[in-house]
Amino acid sequence: MKEKQKDKRSIAIYGITAMLLILLHYLLNFIIFGSWREYIPFMKKLSISLFLIALILLISKLVENRVNKQNQLEGDRYNLIRITRLLAVFFIIIVITAFLFQNLYAAAVSFGLFSLIIGFALQAPIASFIAWVYLIFKRSYLVGDRIQIKDFRGDVIEISYLDTTIEECSGDYLGNDRKSGRIVRFPNSLILKEEITNYSGPDIPFIWNEIAVQIAYTSDIDFVEKCLLKAASEDFKEKYPHLSSNQHKKRKPAVYFRNNIYAWMEAVVSYPVEPYDTTGRRNRILKKALPMLNAAPEKVQFPEGRLR
Repeated sequence: MKEKQKDKRSIAIYGITAMLLILLHYLLNFIIFGSWREYIPFMKKLSISLFLIALILLISKLVENRVNKQNQLEGDRYNLIRITRLLAVFFIIIVITAFLFQNLYAAAVSFGLFSLIIGFALQAPIASFIAWVYLIFKRSYLVGDRIQIKDFRGDVIEISYLDTTIEECSGDYLGNDRKSGRIVRFPNSLILKEEITNYSGPDIPFIWNEIAVQIAYTSDIDFVEKCLLKAASEDFKEKYPHLSSNQHKKRKPAVYFRNNIYAWMEAVVSYPVEPYDTTGRRNRILKKALPMLNAAPEKVQFPEGRLR
């Protein structure tokens, strides 16, 4: 609500400022006092330049307001707003350049020399800006996605022109996928050098995870499989009751068995999960499955003593 009020206030300010400036520009034609005449051309040029800047800011804010009302992904809205602001800055620079330089050729030469010097001095930021343009069109990740690039892993909360900000998960102090509370920033140019893992993947919003339960070779593996599938399926239906039966079938859990490097067997259940819920879903499945397994000791034996 506060953000909407702020946008409305900004639109009103830019609109009123633009009208006052264009009015001032035309009122200057009526000023005939001798002491003012020599300043009138400069003031007219200044007023029209400021009017154009106010108009550009007004249009930019109107476009942002319109984008925020669209039913699009948060990441798409974020990118569109970033592009709008960049274009506004670009046009404002053109207006300022036209105001400062009467000769367009001299302005172009000066701008070219300035760009050459800046290009050598700011190679790294320019590379990051080019990487931002690449991100906009390639959509390697969006705001809200959980990604991993190099040693950084977390949820994207901002993609600026030069760097990306993520809210770290796991990290140095956690052994699970919960958020660590630390904020990590890395230059956008890193995406041109390293591979990116996007956990929001093609099967949005789910990835696949698994849980391994150690059991003895003497256990009834059919019963174990039935218990693990029941626990995973029930939790999925409780968590996502709005999904259709076809969607539930598409994301049906599976169980397989494998030998452990020690002397017991592992029953592994694989299941779909949202990237933000990996730890929670694992806990819920185990809380459902373990009571069923422990309730049938004649069918399920866990590695203990000589039972392998």
